[in-house]
Amino acid sequence: MTRLARDVMTPDPACCTAGTTVDEIARLMLANDCGEIPIVDTADHVIGVVTDRDIVCRVVAQGKNPIAHTAKECMTQSIVTVDPETPVDEVVAAMERHQIRRVPVVVDGGCCAGIISQADLARTESEHEVAELVREVSQQTGRASR
Repeated sequence: MTRLARDVMTPDPACCTAGTTVDEIARLMLANDCGEIPIVDTADHVIGVVTDRDIVCRVVAQGKNPIAHTAKECMTQSIVTVDPETPVDEVVAAMERHQIRRVPVVVDGGCCAGIISQADLARTESEHEVAELVREVSQQTGRASR
């Protein structure tokens, strides 16, 4: 039986808006033990994500005050999403192709229903498949991965 995105995703992840301050996002990450927060618009559609790396590279390392800056200023807007019915092997292939460590799962035209991380896949998929994912995502390309 083919496992689907809905079978491995973490449901109902913490989300915030583009106006949420970076320090609030960091606290959400800490409270939810995660490294990525989906950013949603007023209709709850995913419009971007903020990763722990986004906070470090786009705010802290540039000497910006996390209290004075918002998700809109540091979020990654070109995001890859999957549908709950996407087979897990296609989810893994998308993560490898785009070199991303997490992928939001969306329904109803973009509403966030869950998120899949490498850790979620490590708990459910074969060691070989997870090792291949980590290898592909970790390839040097000269661009920052999330």
